Amino acid sequence: MIRFGIAGFGLHAVRRLMPGFALAQNCKVVALSRRDSHKAREAAAQYAIPHVFASTEELCRCPEVDAVLVATPNVCHLQDVLTAVAAGKPVLCEKPMGMNAEECRRMVDAARGAGVLLGVAQIFRFAESTARFRERVDAGDIGRPIFARAEFSYSGAGHARTWLYNRSIAGGGPIADVGVHCIDALRYILQDEPRLVSALGRPDEKSGDVEAAAVLTLEFQRGTLATVLVSTRAHYRTPLEIVGDAGTLRANDALSVERPIDLELWRDGQRAAEETVSNQLAYARQADSFAAAVEGREVFPAPGRQGWQNQLILDAAYRSLSSGKSAEIPMLSDDPGR
Repeated sequence: MIRFGIAGFGLHAVRRLMPGFALAQNCKVVALSRRDSHKAREAAAQYAIPHVFASTEELCRCPEVDAVLVATPNVCHLQDVLTAVAAGKPVLCEKPMGMNAEECRRMVDAARGAGVLLGVAQIFRFAESTARFRERVDAGDIGRPIFARAEFSYSGAGHARTWLYNRSIAGGGPIADVGVHCIDALRYILQDEPRLVSALGRPDEKSGDVEAAAVLTLEFQRGTLATVLVSTRAHYRTPLEIVGDAGTLRANDALSVERPIDLELWRDGQRAAEETVSNQLAYARQADSFAAAVEGREVFPAPGRQGWQNQLILDAAYRSLSSGKSAEIPMLSDDPGR
């Protein structure tokens, strides 16, 4: 049983992480840290978490903590990950992994130098919906993928995470916050890497210094063209569609963990197959998978290098957004030691 400490126990921990840990089989939460001591004690009492700390550094010194899950605001990820690594703790960092790719490089290098496991919490690598998309594409059900489309919108009005509208804390708007889910899901499903990105985005009067909505166009190495549409203004929606030369796979709520998902295969204008899947166990699977990797029983499917590659794509998207031109996406080497 791997004992986790959650650094930055806020809204995400309450809404997503703790329900996941409640369903997990081989791990549990034994510690949390939060700057607001009153809210920290309330959360500890609510979830029967025995150890409460005011900082990540204190949490990482706790001998009862086997692994650290970093869920602090994005600007804190680098220091929190380095703190956990320095304490010899395996660390799972929420997405986006850093504020920029250089921060991710520092995290990956530090973990490798210390011989410590580093993972990124790209939750949809543990979802049944994306697994079925990947299996069907890999099996040739739609032939050669030509187009792909992923969307992720939610209403950010009155959102508790007000720092999402501050670039110096969040690193960007919905491109960074939820676009990274779409990007990683497409990389995972297509088993391919984008080499070029074009971005168009718009702020509004309530979005601070970040975009409120954006569209990305990605050109993958094997020729698939993909669009990613994100916003903090539309109602919650996460449609995903892969169009091939022999068929189309689609789901209206593919990147949702809250409701059953109908995945449809279409050929020649007719629905050829349909199945219903659920992502209810995604957070539990993520936690158990990381626990198993800590124990040396399996390889974690979202290592830090994947978070680094996602950040290279995000950085390129923001370069394109700023310049109005397409931006090339650097590729990490195949050497996992670097």
